[in-house]
Amino acid sequence: MSIIISVLAFLVTVGQWHLQRVHNEKSVKPLGQVYFWDRDKTIAVRVVNNGLGPLIIDQLTFNKSGISYLRIEDCVDLDPTSYRRISANDSVQRVILPNSHLTIFETIFEDSDCDAYMDRVRLELSAISLNVNCRDIYDNKIGLERSFQWFSRYILKDTTNQ
Repeated sequence: MSIIISVLAFLVTVGQWHLQRVHNEKSVKPLGQVYFWDRDKTIAVRVVNNGLGPLIIDQLTFNKSGISYLRIEDCVDLDPTSYRRISANDSVQRVILPNSHLTIFETIFEDSDCDAYMDRVRLELSAISLNVNCRDIYDNKIGLERSFQWFSRYILKDTTNQ
């Protein structure tokens, strides 16, 4: 009888250990999102972590016209000194802490910059899409994907009003 009780106690302990591990994984799960910013003379693309655990970015892939690039500067025809950018690949991984973000692309326009230049930046970005390969601390793979077509919304309005 004592052997049966010992085996049952062992099985209950293993079951509780499993439930605790599942709970721990869910309680520190990251929630990634590709976020766009286009106001106050700033255009930016960010990966935001709205979850409770760190988001580890393994690779960023930019797609334009069916071709994949590892760097955004290969996708846009803009002066490289006019914007900030960041890359992530197999040799350089990035970690986004909870309630934080990683800026992938950002340009801040001067008051002297004309609307045509801002529209050019929007047009360049609108042809790109971003794939983010990331994971959590338990090595669960997470994939994020978003098209930058959102940036063309003002350009399309301007051409239809003329």
